[in-house]
Amino acid sequence: MRRELNRNSSEVTEFILLGFRTSPKLQILLFLMFLIIYIVIVVGNISMITVTKMDSRLQTPMYFFLRNLSYLDLCYSTVIAPKMLANFLSTEKKILYNDCLVQFFFFALCVTVEAFLLSVMTFDRFSAICSPLLYPVQLSHKVCVQLVAGSYICGCINSVVHTGFTLNLRFCGENRLDHFFCDVSALNKISCTDTFVNEIVLFILSALIIITTSTVILVSYGYILSTVLKIPSTHGRRKTFSTCGSHIAAVSLFYGTVFFMYAQPGAMSAPEQSKIIAVFYTLIIPMLNPLIYSLRNRDVKDAVKRLLSEKSSFR
Repeated sequence: MRRELNRNSSEVTEFILLGFRTSPKLQILLFLMFLIIYIVIVVGNISMITVTKMDSRLQTPMYFFLRNLSYLDLCYSTVIAPKMLANFLSTEKKILYNDCLVQFFFFALCVTVEAFLLSVMTFDRFSAICSPLLYPVQLSHKVCVQLVAGSYICGCINSVVHTGFTLNLRFCGENRLDHFFCDVSALNKISCTDTFVNEIVLFILSALIIITTSTVILVSYGYILSTVLKIPSTHGRRKTFSTCGSHIAAVSLFYGTVFFMYAQPGAMSAPEQSKIIAVFYTLIIPMLNPLIYSLRNRDVKDAVKRLLSEKSSFR
């Protein structure tokens, strides 16, 4: 029996990504919609990276982290979007087994790093508002680099663990993934081996990451709120807390969708619902983040104006 299982599992060298099962006309419409979204993601995040890198007034820890966030959003949407767009125009919708694992590895890496990076950005706001005199020391360039590197190390560990457990799965002929990318839940669902341990590991690690990073965020904002309330003037309180508005919006969007996606047992039992949520955090959030941070941030808007005026003066 085991020999037959191994023989059949070895035959699965590719998967079929079922994606969104709609009519051909609607597939074209979805292709155009997601293409526009992906173009906005690329343009928005590259613009944010360029502006925060080139403008001398934005060389602060806050914009260093924001630049890394934009880079991360660009990377993990690129892990998903090109293959998804190609499948809208393809009848086969195939992805090789190895390519599937690579896609899952980098997706898990990027989404984990983003969770830690958002908590690091909260610490940045906490330090700037609650300890302004110590801010240059607490968040020196060296410390900022170490915090970002630490986020990537945590992301790598989480991704390696999940990919390692996924490598142990066996697929006995069934290779149709009811998703638009190689997500761990879809792979677990079609595996012919017992996935109980995989699902428990997924739940524990996801819950641990969410609890750890969200605790940092909640505690930091607790101190921030306490400090802001001590400011005597209403204008001063509003101005100080406004520096956190964009980050609060980004955190709410990201953690809300990831929590419903991974931190609940059985959350993936409804494939169509999971696809909608997955679209939100793989494409919509990377599209919204640069808009949130640019439209709500006067420094970024002023930097864009300066860069545009400098560019026009060279003509």
